[in-house]
Amino acid sequence: MLSEITRGQIDGLALTRRDRLVICDVDEVVVHFTRALEAYLGERDLWLDTSSFALNGNVRRQAGNEPLPASEVGKLIDDFFITRTRHMEPIDGAIDSLLAIAVHADIVLLTNLPHHSGEARRENLRSLGLEFPVITNSGPKGPAIKTLAAMVEGPVVFIDDSPSFIASAYEHAPHARLVHFLHDERFARHLEPVDYVSLRTDNWDEARPHIIAELGGSALK
Repeated sequence: MLSEITRGQIDGLALTRRDRLVICDVDEVVVHFTRALEAYLGERDLWLDTSSFALNGNVRRQAGNEPLPASEVGKLIDDFFITRTRHMEPIDGAIDSLLAIAVHADIVLLTNLPHHSGEARRENLRSLGLEFPVITNSGPKGPAIKTLAAMVEGPVVFIDDSPSFIASAYEHAPHARLVHFLHDERFARHLEPVDYVSLRTDNWDEARPHIIAELGGSALK
């Protein structure tokens, strides 16, 4: 199910091409979420345990090493997005790659962060040179991807680091080409490859030509 806020943002989109679409996650695909979060936690005498692909149970106190309760983690992450979203740094190659891909397709950035931090995310991305539409979402991304994909007649590519969002995209929009972008090896090592993605990668140098080729463009551009 799409939230009313997400649906309203999608309904307000004005795509320019309507023949090819790239839907791209933001955290850990375009900007360094984990790097920013670890700095934020360190200032609060906390640290992030990367022994599994999760936040709940993995935010720990430096003294005693006990995990924070899920209720505290939720409040912490909400404050993190409020205070840090405007200042996140780009992942190597992300900006230039998306601008190159935009020659071939419309790009929509689909991001799961609190809706109240959506404008801060847009400001941050604009400051990095990305003027693409930003859609804030909650819960599985598949319904939003299905709705967005229905707006174009040609190929659709979805890029994300989350295995659950990749699976949700496959369920709701099985025709979409899926790129599993796992930039941080500390988390990637916990995830088995899945056979329905067109590419699993940790860098934009590999992702960019693959995505352009999937769109039917020249991988050399």
